[in-house]
Amino acid sequence: MTVADPHDAAAAADAHQTRAVRVKSVSIRHEGRDTTTPTEVTFDVDPGEVVLLLGPSGCGKSTLALALNGLVPHAVPAELTGTVTVSGMRTAHETVARLSERVAMVFQDPDSQMVTGTLLDEVAFGPENLLLDRAEVLSRAEESLRQVGLWERRGDNPDTLSGGGRQRLAIACALAMKAPVLVLDEPTANLDPAGIDEVYAVLRTLVVGGDHAIVLVEHNLDAAIELVDRVIVLDRNGRLAIQGPTRHVLVDRVDELMRLGVWLPVALLAALRLLEAGIRLDPLPLTPHELTVALDAQDALPAPVATGAVDETGATGVARTPPATEPAVRVTALDLDRGRTRILNGIDVTIEHGSFVAIVGTNGAGKTTLLQAIAGVIRAPAGRIDVLGLDPAKADAHTLARTVGFVFQNPEHQFIKSTVAEELAHGPRLQGIPADEVEARVSAMLERFDLQELRDEHPFLLSGGQKRRLSVGTALIDGAPLLALDEPTFGQDRARASELLTLLDGLNAQGTTVLVVTHDLQLVAEHSSHILVLDSGRVAAFGPTASVLASDALDEAGLRRPPLARAFRELERHPSWRSVTRLRDLPWGPTS
Repeated sequence: MTVADPHDAAAAADAHQTRAVRVKSVSIRHEGRDTTTPTEVTFDVDPGEVVLLLGPSGCGKSTLALALNGLVPHAVPAELTGTVTVSGMRTAHETVARLSERVAMVFQDPDSQMVTGTLLDEVAFGPENLLLDRAEVLSRAEESLRQVGLWERRGDNPDTLSGGGRQRLAIACALAMKAPVLVLDEPTANLDPAGIDEVYAVLRTLVVGGDHAIVLVEHNLDAAIELVDRVIVLDRNGRLAIQGPTRHVLVDRVDELMRLGVWLPVALLAALRLLEAGIRLDPLPLTPHELTVALDAQDALPAPVATGAVDETGATGVARTPPATEPAVRVTALDLDRGRTRILNGIDVTIEHGSFVAIVGTNGAGKTTLLQAIAGVIRAPAGRIDVLGLDPAKADAHTLARTVGFVFQNPEHQFIKSTVAEELAHGPRLQGIPADEVEARVSAMLERFDLQELRDEHPFLLSGGQKRRLSVGTALIDGAPLLALDEPTFGQDRARASELLTLLDGLNAQGTTVLVVTHDLQLVAEHSSHILVLDSGRVAAFGPTASVLASDALDEAGLRRPPLARAFRELERHPSWRSVTRLRDLPWGPTS
């Protein structure tokens, strides 16, 4: 007969009550900085809980995420005050290697965590370092790769994956660790809608049993909102502003969130606009389905402002400069291979001057490859692409830079200078612009993108959102007549993204041709004049935004319609609203 040790029982009780994450009075100051972000932050996360971390760009969300697995302060040069405890372990007192058994991390930039030559080796790397036996390592690797839809590519090099594919691989690596705490920093930023659904389906299975806790930094609230239990909001200085249950924070504190400029679900933004028109939806909706139900509960609705049609003023309602006689871009019978894999197949596209074209498609459809070929980043076969009279395959770098302003999907891929100001000045200096004019342009760009205080900072030390703003600034500063941007709103809060898109709308209205690769289909609906849909390297559809959204082209290419389009398309009692796709189509102000 064995007698239970009361000390063991007490220890078990303590373990049962242990918070998955405990953050107490945490402030973090990066090396070389005078201020802390985050600042004096305190919160807990329980096992089985999903917590969303919101806040304006630069408030310290990603830094706080890095503190949860010990990279701050052990690997990232930063001073941490306060305490971070994960599964009962003080992160300041443990090695990053030991902490990796308790907390798995998916970084904002998936490339920063790839270390091996095949997908299978990449996912197996973590479990192997836990000294697990071979069968367990392979079992975990297969399960994780299958969960994110990459098992069939297990022998491929990670470098051959699209940006979204690498993001899914990073998530698989985290899943294979089977750590009780999972920290994800914008895990769906580079994923197509189908990939986003896959990721959140996997995360739901992890929290159903109550054994895993998830801390999520995410801007795509439309995808995440149904999974999240609690929301923690930091203000611009990185201080705790709000925390509480999801609906309480997003609905009851919505005015504060709007002032902070953080992202909100599109359904909630639509309801707030309708409220201004005297149409009250109670309770306020957080998802497209809730918006559909709330609107169908209304006995009557006024006519929408517009049907979503794009006229000569374009998607934004701003009068455009009349198009030139010759197109801005002409792509003819373009084939492109990467290694032995055909990426683009027989692309024929003509883009008129002054268009705002959104290039969309599933991960691996060839969006980034096409954009890079047009911009001359990838050398296409000679004679296949014409950009404002230039062949990108033959033009020199200086001529291309004057013609096309390009923004990479990963902003760090284009940084070559040691300060923010020098990075902005590099392009104009290459063009031989006088020093005083270069300085004037740099100062204007720093102010435009709120980077003045970071003028002398190294670009690699900026937050993800700040890096993105800098990368866009480097593309805009030369005044190129064509802008090509790969996921320009990645890492931006709602306020910064809105400012950037307003800027692009203004340049577009003045005649600048804008090409954007994006997975944000609501952004597409709101701002683009045309949509180019790629499917497996071929053009599946190309035409005015309203026409493409009204067709089945997105569904047939494996994409989902934008949140508003989904919500209004399902209306039963108000058929005149079914064509609404944009916030600006909704009534605004008091209705008669």
